[in-house]
Order: sequence, then structure tokens, then C-alpha cells
Amino acid sequence: MAYGGSRSGKTFGFIRAIMIRALAHKSRHAILRYRFNHIKASIVYDTLPKVMELCFPGVADKSKLDKTDWFYSLPNGSELWFGGLDEKERVEKILGNEYATLYLNECSQIPWASRNMAVTRLAQKTPLRLKAYYDCNPPGMAHWTYRLFVEKRDPDRRTPVANPGNYAALLMNPQDNAANLDQRYLEELQAMSESMRRRFFLGQFADASDTALWTLELLDQQRIVDGSLPEMARIVVAVDPSGVSGEEDKRSDEVGLVVCGLGRDGRGYVLEDLSGRMAPAQWGDAAISAFQRHEADAIVAEENFGGAMVAEIVRSAGARQGISVSYRPVKASRGKIVRAEPIAALFEQRKVSLVGLFPELEDQLCAMTTAGYVGSRSPDRADAMIWGLASLFPAMTKPEFGIGGRRAPVVNVGYSSMKKRRA
Repeated sequence: MAYGGSRSGKTFGFIRAIMIRALAHKSRHAILRYRFNHIKASIVYDTLPKVMELCFPGVADKSKLDKTDWFYSLPNGSELWFGGLDEKERVEKILGNEYATLYLNECSQIPWASRNMAVTRLAQKTPLRLKAYYDCNPPGMAHWTYRLFVEKRDPDRRTPVANPGNYAALLMNPQDNAANLDQRYLEELQAMSESMRRRFFLGQFADASDTALWTLELLDQQRIVDGSLPEMARIVVAVDPSGVSGEEDKRSDEVGLVVCGLGRDGRGYVLEDLSGRMAPAQWGDAAISAFQRHEADAIVAEENFGGAMVAEIVRSAGARQGISVSYRPVKASRGKIVRAEPIAALFEQRKVSLVGLFPELEDQLCAMTTAGYVGSRSPDRADAMIWGLASLFPAMTKPEFGIGGRRAPVVNVGYSSMKKRRA
């Protein structure tokens, strides 16, 4: 397994290794990820063409991509099969074959049971030695990748594996691949929050917490980075205000400002995190701008801090921008963790996805435990997300959702900076 920071060359190296094996002998190789759309975007249309051009010039001209069954055939008859482990029909088609190589890309997103099922197809008889490749940005120490490849223990029984030499692990970090990266990208990784910097820059596994409501692997499994989103039946802009006077006020907590959507597929989507230290007029304007940009249905704001003042901030911002908004106040009558637990359960039930990477928000979510919040400051971003999703999910069974015009939500495809595109 190759593990480490973002864009360290892990995928490129394994695709090159598979190509060398495939060209040496006629054989079949499976390249799998949790979601099929992700493997199409990241490997089929990105990494594979780069590897072919740089390492095997001329071979691509004699090769063919079958877009019906999604396999890549080489001149010597070898085949590279691409698939996702999240769709039963596709999994059955992929696992109907035997392979000389199995490659689980971004395996932190793949459940242990799915990995075990895939390994049963690593059985093709060829002159090649059977091999399984894995790569990931390291999740938590409770994940099966850490237990199997670092601790050399069976993830189920927690006992030492019989052949530890079969589970080699290699740390690969972006600074080792600096010659192929923009220096500004490395600087952006270094500037991330501490937990995200450890994961995406230093390639370190996060400390395990059996009481955490969210884990990095849970968020990863439901994350959407590549591919389109369903139509949104309802969108809300959720606000968790604070007493901050402006960006320069480092003593007060941030204002939580998160956009959430309810898809016509019945799932929730966290679309954008705009939280920060903002004066009242600033966050009011930011909320109204997000309301317009996402064509939202309502602004939901927690009123424990400020009461009627919060409603007035929203209405004044709307008046400045010349629009009228639907405003829904919410009031916290229970503790943070009690409010968070049912939302965390929705993630576990695969009913909510993060659309992009939200480092600061994810830090706060992972710091919420059954014993309380263990982060350094108030979880304003997480609170805003929880308010937003809580306002959407009670309405999921209402028949009127699923009726109306199409809306293409704006989604975050960047890291800490908010780059936007239409889905």
C-alpha cells in the first residue's frame, strides 16, 4: 500500500506498474474505487492517458477503451477493467472475471467487506505473480488500512497476520513529488488546518477515537468530488451567528455559514462552507449572496445569540441587495451533541454527502464525540451544517419535494479557497 499526502504520485506509480505487468504477459487487471464516476474522472480520463503518453509512447494508438463494459484493451490482448464497488450490477460484472492484479484506488473510502469480496477475484493464472495494490490519503488509525498495513493485524480479529511480509506499506508525500507540482499547491497544503495538514501534506494517520460521531473515513466514503449532482428539491442557507465584530476580531468565534441541499434522490448534500469571522452586516450579505447564487428556498438561523437581531440582520441584508427572503429561526433547546447525533447517523446511513473538501468543517465534525466537543474553539461550522440538514430531513417524506424546475447547485471543488462551478 502506498499512503501519504495529496498528489504525491501514488496513482501514477501504480498505473505505470500495472501497465508494465499487462504488457509483459496477456492478462487481466482490475482497477477499482468506491464510486465508478470517480474512477472515470480520476483514472480513465486523467491518470491513464498521462501514463500512456509519458511512459509508453505509441501504445495508446494501438489500444482501445470499451465504454460499454469499461475496460481498456492493449495490443497484446491484456485488459484493464475499471469499476466502482458502490453499484451491485457493476460489481457483479467486474467480479465475474479473474484478475492478475487488483488495484484499490483511494481505499480509505472502501469498506473492509468490499475489499474482501474484491480480493476473491485475484486468481487469474498467468506467468505473473498475483499482486494487490492499494493507495490512500491516510484516514484514522481505526481504519482497516492502518490495522492491516501498519500494525500488520487482521482488522476483524485484531490478531497478527500470518504473512506480514505480504502487506508492505510505503509513505509517499507531495514534497517528494515537488518537481511535478506547483509550489503554490504545496503552500496551500501547508496552510491547512492542523489535522488536514497532517493528512494531506505529511501523510499521517489520525488518532483513533471510538467515541467520535464523525471520522475521516466516514466523510470520505460519502464525499463527492467528481461527477454530477442530482436536482435539488430544496436548498437552505444555514447560519450559526456569534459575537464576532469582524475579521480582525480573533477573540470571538466564527460565524457558521453553510449551504445544504436536499436532492430529489432523497439524500442530503453539503454544498458550500462560507463560514468565517465576519461583522453582522458582512455575514448578512454573505448569506443573501449564497441564497441568490444557489437559488435557495430559505435562510435558517440559530437565534440563541441575538434573538430578533439575527432576523433583522438577514432582512436588512436582503433589503440592501433588493430581494425578499424566506427566513426561518431555530432555537437550541438541547445540547450540541444531542443535536449532532441524528445527523451523524444520517452520514452512517449514507444519506448525506459532502460535495468537495471542507477542511475546517471536517475538523470540527471529527472533534464531536459522544462525551462532548473536544475541539479548541466553538464548532460554528458544524453547528450551521447540523441546523441546515436538520431543517431538510424532516421534510424528506413530503410528496411536494420532487416537483418543480431543475436547479443546478453551485458546488465546491477546491480546498480552503472556494472555487465554484455549475454541476
